Amino acid sequence: MSVVHITKENFEAEVLNNKKPVLLDFYADWCGPCQMIAPLVAEIATEHPEYTVGKINVDEQMLLAQKFGITSIPALFVVKDGQVTKGVIGYRSKEEILKMFE
Repeated sequence: MSVVHITKENFEAEVLNNKKPVLLDFYADWCGPCQMIAPLVAEIATEHPEYTVGKINVDEQMLLAQKFGITSIPALFVVKDGQVTKGVIGYRSKEEILKMFE
């Protein structure tokens, strides 16, 4: 499965009402660490169809960034059954990201 671009318009359907666990990657195009983590997030989306992987551009989706209290990026969150279960700020290895689902 590919990465889903999350917006305020599709947030409820893609995240809150999703039956699968969702990994959210809050990023910005100008952010170096965000660019470093992007290929790992894409690999997880491809290799793990049991998860939905979404990216949220904080410059374009300021309301969602505010809702999650984003003050630093990259920020990764796992949402299960509409609830945030884990969240981390900053670069993480692929293994560390996958452990967030446990």
